[in-house]
Amino acid sequence: MVDKRNADVMGTKPVARLESISHHYGSRTALQNVSLDLPAGCMVGLIGPDGVGKSTLMGLVAGARQLPQGRLQVLGGDMADSRFRSKAAPRIAYMPQGLGGNLYHTLTVDENIGFFADLFGLRGKTRSGQIDRLLSATGLLEFRDRPAGKLSGGMKQKLGLCCALIHNPELLILDEPTTGVDPLARKQFWDLIDSIRAQQPTMSVLVATAYMEEAERFDWLVAMDGAAILDTGSPLELRRKTGTETLDEAFIALLPDDRQGTSGIDPRTAAPAVDSADDVPAIEAHNLTLRFGDFTAVKDVSFTIPKGEIFGFLGSNGCGKTTTMKMLTGLLTPSEGEVFLFGAPLDSRDLSTRQRVGYMSQSFSLYSELTVRQNLVLHAKLFHLAPERIQPRMDELVEEFDLADVLDELAGDLPLGVRQRLSLAVAVVHSPELLILDEPTSGVDPGARNNFWRLLLRLSREDGVTIFISTHFMNEGERCDRISLMHAGEVLACDTPTALIQQAGTENLEGAFMQTLEAAVDPIASQGNGKVLDSGSSSQPPRHRRFSWQRLLAYARRETRELLRDPIRMSFAFIGSALLMMILGYGITLDVEDLPFAVLDQDQTPQSRDYITAVSGSRYFVEQPAVSNINELEQRMQSGELSLALAIPPGFGKDLKRGRPTDISVWVDGAMPFRGETIQGYIQGLHFSYLKDLALRTYGAVPALSLVTIESRYRYNQDFRSLDAMVPAVIPILLVFIPAILMALGIVREKELGSITNLYVTPVNRLEFLLGKQLPYIGFSMLSYVSLVLLAIFLFDVPVKGGVLTLTLGALLFVTATTGLGQVISAFASTQVAALAATAIVTILPTIQFSGMTEPVSSLEGAGAVIGQFWPATWFLQISRGVFTKGLTFADLQHSFLVLAAFIPVLTLMSVFLLRKQGR
Repeated sequence: MVDKRNADVMGTKPVARLESISHHYGSRTALQNVSLDLPAGCMVGLIGPDGVGKSTLMGLVAGARQLPQGRLQVLGGDMADSRFRSKAAPRIAYMPQGLGGNLYHTLTVDENIGFFADLFGLRGKTRSGQIDRLLSATGLLEFRDRPAGKLSGGMKQKLGLCCALIHNPELLILDEPTTGVDPLARKQFWDLIDSIRAQQPTMSVLVATAYMEEAERFDWLVAMDGAAILDTGSPLELRRKTGTETLDEAFIALLPDDRQGTSGIDPRTAAPAVDSADDVPAIEAHNLTLRFGDFTAVKDVSFTIPKGEIFGFLGSNGCGKTTTMKMLTGLLTPSEGEVFLFGAPLDSRDLSTRQRVGYMSQSFSLYSELTVRQNLVLHAKLFHLAPERIQPRMDELVEEFDLADVLDELAGDLPLGVRQRLSLAVAVVHSPELLILDEPTSGVDPGARNNFWRLLLRLSREDGVTIFISTHFMNEGERCDRISLMHAGEVLACDTPTALIQQAGTENLEGAFMQTLEAAVDPIASQGNGKVLDSGSSSQPPRHRRFSWQRLLAYARRETRELLRDPIRMSFAFIGSALLMMILGYGITLDVEDLPFAVLDQDQTPQSRDYITAVSGSRYFVEQPAVSNINELEQRMQSGELSLALAIPPGFGKDLKRGRPTDISVWVDGAMPFRGETIQGYIQGLHFSYLKDLALRTYGAVPALSLVTIESRYRYNQDFRSLDAMVPAVIPILLVFIPAILMALGIVREKELGSITNLYVTPVNRLEFLLGKQLPYIGFSMLSYVSLVLLAIFLFDVPVKGGVLTLTLGALLFVTATTGLGQVISAFASTQVAALAATAIVTILPTIQFSGMTEPVSSLEGAGAVIGQFWPATWFLQISRGVFTKGLTFADLQHSFLVLAAFIPVLTLMSVFLLRKQGR
């Protein structure tokens, strides 16, 4: 059904027009035939729970997602046209979902906003002035040297807004910017947005939110559910249409009847199931403190929760709520203080105590690949329910939590509200007396929240379950018997909601919360002056350029900083390379020496012992205890104890002295054919040497068997050392393996963290992105190359006989090609684990098998020969071995250099072609 609303009711032309748009993720429908006009010059809000298509719609409008079906116009242009999207990017700002979703957490505040300034082409005084105004307006000026990862949730969102606003956009898109943010930070955030809109009234703002009290301040709303539009209009219009007093109630009224839930019961009107005055409290916390190094996450927290009470935990982001909850469950051990559960000290190793507690984490923590039924059965067994009790308990939970219709569906495919009901059912599967819930309704629609609270109230009032719950929703806090307000690891106040409201002298709990929090917040972290735009400067964005060195180098600097601040990747790049060099240098060797051999000497004459001495005296064989019979010989060969066995027959010495033909039986372990052939060659050579020596001793001269005498001399490796051949071959292995992995992980990591969105919605093109990210890895790979050459020279004693500059130029071309190979692989991988596995397989196997490391490429046949010719390691291996062992020059290796250089543009163009400029 087409649900088209005309934005002309606002008196403006639409900033975006959606016509018959549908979007699917596999079998899941995100948007279904949506038509909608979004008015310009005002604040438009998308309201609804998670999973109804809000983020998909906003991603399409921002150009971050590919449009699969329908027509979309934004700022007067077609978003299906890539050229228009490139030109429109400087006019649009997109702040994705999540705390600091567009930020890089290892970069400082200044580095993050400077990175975005470079992406949008800001320079000189315009750049520095805009950065200073934004940081001042958001109160972040004093924190510009602090890493983004160490900011509170509210400060992350304000920094994300600064980065989005750096180029004075015409359209600002904010995807749930305050979800998970405390009320004070939310108020500061929206005050800042109001200030910005006052300075630039023509700016259009598109916002998604799960907080209905926030939506009250928007000009026009789009209510969404089930991948479709429920209704549109101003907040007042929606309330009038539904005959309700609040947007919460209006949204519930717009939902289908089976989704509306119940209004719930005010717990303050119902007495607790257990009179806790004369009973042991469910939880007692005495002076709880937890430190992580120098950082104190929780400081001197104490409270008592009677049985059957619903105790609410409210506080600012990062204040220590989740940490405190984990200490109460035994997941974290306090640095100081004590926890008592039901009067007994908490012992995380005591299973009987754990069975009295149910815990529901902040994020969905069940097994997504299991069905609802399988999750319930699994957790029932984990909590040691008796086998005969499991099915009856499952039946109770299925009926109580209304899960009958989804029993055989995968948990990961459930809507968010149903997931939360399943999570709660799993948390109470063992009938706990205490239930600890960490922000269980975040992102859940009002109807589902009502149903959820109905279940909590029944558990508390009818079953006497004590409930300890954290939340950012003030209307949920009002439903609790008592609440505590927490900030910076300390409890600021603890009382009933009514008492806290009366003490603060405010109209509601949100006012009391903000007043309490504002009194405790450091003034330096408060809101700035709100002046973002410079009235004396033009709001027009810089001219769009198809290619910009500024954007390319911005990515290069950012990637370099992240690498330098990531000890794991740095260790892998340098220590890992050196360690693998030593392992492979000594481990991959073709030397066949010190082979164990034994003799079955059935002659026992001086001649037989003389023959045995000729074999044992070589560096290739080590004599073992003699063999007594043929059965023992077979057994020792079969066990692997011997690589070679000699059987000297009776009469060997007598026949030898008389010049008669005689035989010696030679047994060679052929389990490894190459090794077996080498042993055979060794024993043949030693046998021939013995005969020559015997002839010289007997006749005084060695008879000439031919007119031509052939003597072998090794031209480049006179000592016939395997290390001299293998160490130069190990360098290409490591320079194809580690640089390719680091490069692939560098791109896939952006996909996992979501920062790849910055590529989608900024003027950066794919070539700038790829080259910018590649440059640091080329630099780090060259440093790794230097360390490998030094190890070859000083540890393995393998000299460089040719020119070091020739080898270095070859290495530079090679690592440029191998990092390009990592870029190609990253196009097919969506997780870092997949990228790591794929790159390891793709790089190592062809390099060892087909590059000529052990067998010349010219001797390969079929597919192996083709792979060998079209594999970069083949050509660098020729350069490496040629320079190390043969002393070849650049002129000698010209062909190898030319072929190696040809890989670079080919792999770069493949990467550009495969890299998507929009998400799906």
